Amino acid sequence: MDPRKIPIAPILPTAALPHSVIKQPERPKLLQIMGPGLITGASDDDPSGIATYSQAGAQFGYGIGWTLLFTYPLMCAIQLISAEIGRVTGVGLAGNLRRHFPAWLLYGAIALLLIANTINIGADLGAMAAALKLLVDGPQILYLAGFAVLTVVLEVFVRYSRYVSVLKWLTLSLFAYVATVFVVGVPWGEVALALVVPHISLGGDYLTVVVAIFGTTISPYLFFWQAEEEVEEEKEQLGARPLKEAPDQAPYEMERMRLDTLVGMGLSNLVALFIVITTAATLHASGHTDIQTSAQAAEALRPIAGRFTFTVFALGIIGTGLLALPVLAGSAAYALGEALKWPVGLGKTLPHAKAFYGTIAGATVIGALLNFTSLDPVKALFWSAVINGVVAVPVMVAMMLLASRSKVMGQFSLKLPLKILGWLATAAMALAAIGMFATWGS
Repeated sequence: MDPRKIPIAPILPTAALPHSVIKQPERPKLLQIMGPGLITGASDDDPSGIATYSQAGAQFGYGIGWTLLFTYPLMCAIQLISAEIGRVTGVGLAGNLRRHFPAWLLYGAIALLLIANTINIGADLGAMAAALKLLVDGPQILYLAGFAVLTVVLEVFVRYSRYVSVLKWLTLSLFAYVATVFVVGVPWGEVALALVVPHISLGGDYLTVVVAIFGTTISPYLFFWQAEEEVEEEKEQLGARPLKEAPDQAPYEMERMRLDTLVGMGLSNLVALFIVITTAATLHASGHTDIQTSAQAAEALRPIAGRFTFTVFALGIIGTGLLALPVLAGSAAYALGEALKWPVGLGKTLPHAKAFYGTIAGATVIGALLNFTSLDPVKALFWSAVINGVVAVPVMVAMMLLASRSKVMGQFSLKLPLKILGWLATAAMALAAIGMFATWGS
């Protein structure tokens, strides 16, 4: 057995035991279910996402918050479908695409995913370094390099189970934005009214922000990551098997995935909403409506909301970046590795997955180097959003077809409620992509 693989509750038999004697807990416990869904949801609030939500709140106030309520069930559905594909088949999303779809779709989607993720990694590293410089004056270049090296070293050399526990603890950094919303003086009655009866505009600027929020909350890299992490979790548990092969394990695992995803996506969207509310109550209320980066948002908060809010907001950028970077780099490596039939997995040691870990390091280094080019980070993120918009829809269509086929999922093909929500999420992203191109020049 790989020395990085250790038995993990709740499945406790030896690998030699037949599936029929594997005893499953009747119901998942809260601490046991917090896994791929929690990390995936929390990583969605990365520094680039924080910039999007800050701009939304600063520009349009509380009235834009309805988008995060609307996207929550759609986000839950598509992420749960991703998780089920991984856990049922024992293969990640890219591996399933390779088995069941044309090569042009697989390689086209992965090439665009690699580009978009690398740009996002660069933007997040730059934002983290800028946030740290706001807190501790020093060489921003050194901060950027330090964050890049730290994330690569942890992802490559720390045992999977321990590294996942680190990522889980990093999700606590999201509560920085829970703290800020309660110290800036929010008119909660006005917020509630704006959420229930929002003022929706058809103006180009408004639609652009709506499209940006959709593209930030429902992103292709999240699909690939959560499916692969379910595969990793299955490999780490002694006696666990893909649910197609061990349907007796399904009752516990299906409920665990549902709860994990509901909690993870709920935390993600709640924190995003708090960022919108914080910036609406401070920046929008004071007429400061042009925010381009998360570091700019933190800096703009200092004279308006005070030192505490500024500090907590900036620390949150660093914490969420440390959580998001391995997800961005890891999802790219998983996708490329499965497409090319490499050994993949954070549970493997470096000698057994050199190309996989090389992709993680390469994407991080290239992302870091983008900060030393003449490439405008705001424009780079715009193009990343365009690429994600192009990739998301065909990948989501492929996922829906995969998860609906009994040939792929066996008895665990999608039930009608989840199928409806999944197709609604796909349609919403298709409309968002159309909206993105329609508002291109606005």
